[in-house]
Amino acid sequence: MTTEATLPTTAASPTARQVWTRTRGIALALVLLLAGAVAIAVVRSDARHGALDPRSADPYGSRAVAELLADRGVSTRVVTTLDEARAATGRNTTLLVAGPDLLTERQQTRLHSATTGSGGRTVLVAPGGGAVERLAPGVTADPALSFDSTLAPACDLPAARRAGDADTGGIRYSTHLEADACYPSRRLATLLRIPDPSAKAPAEGAQGDTVVLGARDILLNDHLDEHGNASLALQLLGSRDHLVWYLPSLSDVPAPDEERSFFDLLPSGWLWGTLQLFIAAALAALWRARRLGPLVPEKLPVAIRASETVEGRARLYRKANARDRAATALRSATRTRLAPLVGVPVTQAQTPESLLPALSAHLHGAHGDGQSLHALLFGPPPGDDTALIALADQLDALEREVRRP
Repeated sequence: MTTEATLPTTAASPTARQVWTRTRGIALALVLLLAGAVAIAVVRSDARHGALDPRSADPYGSRAVAELLADRGVSTRVVTTLDEARAATGRNTTLLVAGPDLLTERQQTRLHSATTGSGGRTVLVAPGGGAVERLAPGVTADPALSFDSTLAPACDLPAARRAGDADTGGIRYSTHLEADACYPSRRLATLLRIPDPSAKAPAEGAQGDTVVLGARDILLNDHLDEHGNASLALQLLGSRDHLVWYLPSLSDVPAPDEERSFFDLLPSGWLWGTLQLFIAAALAALWRARRLGPLVPEKLPVAIRASETVEGRARLYRKANARDRAATALRSATRTRLAPLVGVPVTQAQTPESLLPALSAHLHGAHGDGQSLHALLFGPPPGDDTALIALADQLDALEREVRRP
């Protein structure tokens, strides 16, 4: 049977012009956003530095404390590599390590060996558990942070007693060594001063020590004028004539055998938090899965036009690329409508042996034989969208021919 399409075909996909018309607004917004971000980065790149940088005047920089130290005759020098930091250690030098956790284990061990016995002071800013154990052996960091930011000295360290309350609340530390434990929070100190036992001889001058600071707030421009932060910062960093400010950077590349993976750079708290989120998500999925069951049909609150329903289902088929199911639905519906017209019970409409002979007799062989009808009504699924549209047109033409008086 020849059943050429007599109806106009429908476009299977939007044209490039239609896609551009729909998305050009979003594309333009993204381009403007990207251009603005690049412009801001270029303008501010020369004037901005990182957090806890003595050259930065930003709220989270430390230029204010560096300027105050300069007024008192203390020079400040910024270094960004481990070799520079190790070479700068000495009796008249205070070495401040701004990011101890950014160093690899081997770098931390090498830095500790360079500061031990140097006679100078080493200030560690908020080192975590692994870092503080290698940079200040004998000191342990508590996993629980301090609830309070501003704490009282509660120790005999002269610098702390003169400064008074300060914003040292952060990581809490404990040690079995002889040390000044100051600014306690729930019986654990947030500031420790550990004397260097290898530099106690009077001939060596000032005794070397290590200061472990639980929070960086007292060094920030934004908090320097609060409580006794400025006094404590100046006394801790101004005990020597020279201050070396060590900011670990990308230029301080570790050896290949000590490179750290992405997971090594994540604090332990983030890993535990991620594990807890996964457990919570799994429990939530199990809880909600108990409510899943068979689909229950419900009456629609409003009447929907049949054409809208057909169009919506067609879009779902197209989105899922389900041409086989779409063709099966079209053929099944056509067979169901044709069966009563040719005298076949609806219950036998899906059976080729019952439908095709009656359909051929009704058409009187004027439009083809049973093989072409079988291919049209029971054939394989179309290979592409164009073939699917042609199938729909042919089925419609066949039904029109059968209904013709």
